[in-house]
Amino acid sequence: MVRKIAILGSTGSIGRNALRVIDALGPDYKVVALTGHSNVELLAEQSRRFLPDFIGITDPSKAGELKERLGGAGGRILAGPESMTEIAALDDVDIVITAVVGAAGLEAVLEAAKKPKVLAIANKEPLVIAGELLTATAKENGATILPVDSEHSAIFQALQAGNADEVNKIILTASGGPFRKATAEQIEKVTVKEALAHPTWSMGPKITVDSATMMNKALEVIEAVWLFDTPVEKIDVLIHPESIIHSMVEFVDGSVIAQMSPPDMCLPIQYALTYPRRLEGISSHIDFGKMGSLTFEEPDRSIFRALDLGFEVARMGGSAPVVFNAANEAAVEEFLAGRIKFVKIVELIEHCLNIHDIKSKMSLDELLEADRWARGQVHERLRALERIG
Repeated sequence: MVRKIAILGSTGSIGRNALRVIDALGPDYKVVALTGHSNVELLAEQSRRFLPDFIGITDPSKAGELKERLGGAGGRILAGPESMTEIAALDDVDIVITAVVGAAGLEAVLEAAKKPKVLAIANKEPLVIAGELLTATAKENGATILPVDSEHSAIFQALQAGNADEVNKIILTASGGPFRKATAEQIEKVTVKEALAHPTWSMGPKITVDSATMMNKALEVIEAVWLFDTPVEKIDVLIHPESIIHSMVEFVDGSVIAQMSPPDMCLPIQYALTYPRRLEGISSHIDFGKMGSLTFEEPDRSIFRALDLGFEVARMGGSAPVVFNAANEAAVEEFLAGRIKFVKIVELIEHCLNIHDIKSKMSLDELLEADRWARGQVHERLRALERIG
């Protein structure tokens, strides 16, 4: 049976790798829809190569250019942010890969969860912002949520070695980013260029900065709570700079099951597409004779303060993760634009959490309003500090 796939965010790093994986898997995996934001040249190139039935461009001002570049090739063009939601809801889609950075794709993911599709989630925000709503919607409608994130894919695979009630601990591994050995004094002087120099992974700028602050791991803790229906007290984080063990599960008998592979996103993408089968693909294999040693260490929580915040926010629940994520997105934008220091990112997140009145059982509109509130508070705080200083 042919699996029909839509990729939300096909021009990003996950989307590009997903297309490489699909291309290698052959005719049993067909791209029926692609979406991009403003990279018209690449979206047009992808569309000419894979000939999807639907092509979404979320920046409506680029629709004309996209049509011109396609010259009649490819399928129907949908324009505007709502194009992602339209594509996610298509009956002729079996698997929706969500790879849109930030909260932008949340509505589309929730729409996909209303039908018995596979949701292959690569970005953290849907489960961080709307974990309770998304998992409940998926369960009610027979949708299946599969992780594409390398750490959560590793956990998902390791959990198959036992039953849920036999799990003692989930251990998320982290590369430690570029500042694993940095002092507080060095962190104070971090530049944008330094923050974007990840030692292991090649990712987009926002995700790379999140790795540098270890905010990515904080978000993964929250995500794991919902993905695996696990209390936050059973989740731990270890630094593993080689990025060969992508995460581990410890069972009550003391057995630890680890998923290992070279640091390559193609493998978790492929497993989400082929699950429950395993097929040959384009990912490289480990040469244990040449691999060398594997090392582990505790993260320095005095340097990576976002990590403890993530555990605290997971315990708070409700609207706290929404504020946590949105404040981070806004603060990272300010850092990448050179308007704030690296250390200010976590300070701004803490400020928003401190003044936020947590709410629970929220609708999509309420979640999005909390998201807007947090972003507004970041900018308001910065304006106030400018007036003071």
